[in-house]
Amino acid sequence: MGLERSSSRWSCEFANDLDPVKRDIYAAHFGEPVESIDGSDVHDLPGDSVGNIDLATASFPCTDLSLAGGRGGIRSGESSAFWGFHRVLEEMGERRPPMVMLENVVGFLSSNGGNDFRDAMLAMNELGYRVDPFVLDARWFTPQSRPRMFIVCTSDELADDGAGGLVAESRIRPHKLAAFVHRHSGEIRWNIRDLPEPPLESPRKLKDIVQQLRPGHPDWWKEDRVEYLLGQMFDRHLAWIDANRDQSRYQYATAFRRVRPIGGGEKKSMAELRTDGIAGCLRTPKGGSGRQILVRAGRGTVAARLLSGPECASLMGADGYTMAGTLNQMLFGFGDAVCVDAVSWIAQHYIEPVLAKAAAAVAV
Repeated sequence: MGLERSSSRWSCEFANDLDPVKRDIYAAHFGEPVESIDGSDVHDLPGDSVGNIDLATASFPCTDLSLAGGRGGIRSGESSAFWGFHRVLEEMGERRPPMVMLENVVGFLSSNGGNDFRDAMLAMNELGYRVDPFVLDARWFTPQSRPRMFIVCTSDELADDGAGGLVAESRIRPHKLAAFVHRHSGEIRWNIRDLPEPPLESPRKLKDIVQQLRPGHPDWWKEDRVEYLLGQMFDRHLAWIDANRDQSRYQYATAFRRVRPIGGGEKKSMAELRTDGIAGCLRTPKGGSGRQILVRAGRGTVAARLLSGPECASLMGADGYTMAGTLNQMLFGFGDAVCVDAVSWIAQHYIEPVLAKAAAAVAV
């Protein structure tokens, strides 16, 4: 969606996802037979499954790069899908696309002391690509806090001769990333491209994407469930509730449940509010804490419910996305998705200019 929104030149030639629910969600929106979406494990996918393309993209699981996955790293569990994708590119041989884009959590940079990121970048080098990592936060485009690492890999033939391991610290290349690039400047073949500053903040806030569900709508929680949620809040968050309960206009916040220490060695499930007009990062609802709660205060009332599918779509920049399946299935799909507007920004300021320059050189 991000590429197609950027330019009419883009169309999807091949799609692969192991998860049948995600394939159903994809097919329902794009109006394609679900059979047209390859359901193979990427480790079993042969390189000749993919035709001749300009760009290959991959967003592989972050599970084993995080504490939740035991920090097993990129060579274990679900996160090893990177190597399946790498093998597909390797098997494509001379048909490899001129550009590749990878996406993952910012923690990819520090996974296993930085060795996972180093190994992945060197692996892309071995396929004939120079690499350029940077960070984009969805909150610069939509009202959701979602910093993510993007790596654009450009074939040696298209890479900028003047671009190497020289990188200035910026919002998109913060200190830790810039330091990593400098530290490995003699080992990894970089292609650091000058990019414009992304927007400072999304023009839309949480209140702008909230569905106005009627009073009594079944999605709104019963009073006892709301009271239980309030009982899980810290005093500072209850103060926000009290300050906005009697406002003439509704005010909105989001909440996640977290297990926090409460003293004496005890821990308790707490509901933590975010009140800056930006939703927290959408997550896959594998546990109760993964589902983000919308809290509304005003006009003498306090109400709460889970974020809806359409609201999650808007937070990902996919307004109007076709809702297919249960709420949990939609939350799972959007929790694993990539911000549409962030990809459009990359297409406009990076991928398309590089491909256009290459096309012009061929024409001459």
